[in-house]
Amino acid sequence: MDGAAIAQKTVFILGITSDIGKALAQRYLRDGYAVVGTYRNLEGLQYLSSQASVDLLHCDVAEVDSVRSAIREYSRLSRTWDVFISCVGTLEPIGGFFDSDFEAWERSVILNSTAQLRVLHALYPYRRQDQVSHAVYFAGGGTNNPFTNYSAYCVSKILLIKMCELLDDETNDLNVFIVGTGWVRTKLHIQTVNNAPRAGQNYQRTVEFMESNNPGTSYDDIYNCINWCVKQGRAIIGGRNFSVVHDPWRQGGETLARQLLGDFNKFKLRRFKNTELEPDGQN
Repeated sequence: MDGAAIAQKTVFILGITSDIGKALAQRYLRDGYAVVGTYRNLEGLQYLSSQASVDLLHCDVAEVDSVRSAIREYSRLSRTWDVFISCVGTLEPIGGFFDSDFEAWERSVILNSTAQLRVLHALYPYRRQDQVSHAVYFAGGGTNNPFTNYSAYCVSKILLIKMCELLDDETNDLNVFIVGTGWVRTKLHIQTVNNAPRAGQNYQRTVEFMESNNPGTSYDDIYNCINWCVKQGRAIIGGRNFSVVHDPWRQGGETLARQLLGDFNKFKLRRFKNTELEPDGQN
């Protein structure tokens, strides 16, 4: 491995063809990173594919052999990674659990959770080993309430939230965390718009958002929040679930960093208010 490959930081973006993945790749390039990204088709990647600091790998995360092939291709680049970001996912099948085809529901759970973890598992040996590396997943709706008619997507995100805590507990050289973006203007919402009868109230909410002047969460905010988490490091960030929109990370975020450092349980998956229960027999 040559000195240039070691010196230049690398971000690995799983699902670089997603709107968020593509936007993050452009910002990492601007800031001097080498970018490695996976795709299922090259549509919309003309700019990225023309950049010298970008390597694109074909990978369908739902297919084990495709993942293995992508990892083999990555190993040939002789490049370690500093930041891993998973941007793949689907909202489908949309609809009630008992109204959904179970095989489709199960495939969605795998795609939205364990398939993404498979890639991180395979990439782990190729991380930057002279310092802590960073792994980022994205949370979704339903963390604090039901996400009606999107159960496969919802439970997958809950699995990822808990897995971030488990990996943080097990792995000292990886700062792994998960980020909730809020409403972002991406093509993922087309799945809801195309499933009006099955999406329930979320259909109208989605249409109103897409037809409004509400810009939603910006790509810059998502990028800056991830960078804030990377900068704070594992002792403060590791194993936690962050909200780009609602958490006070902006303007330095010193108060939030102090609170996190002092509270092991903050921003993790826990029973709500279970410590406030009165003993049996007391009012």
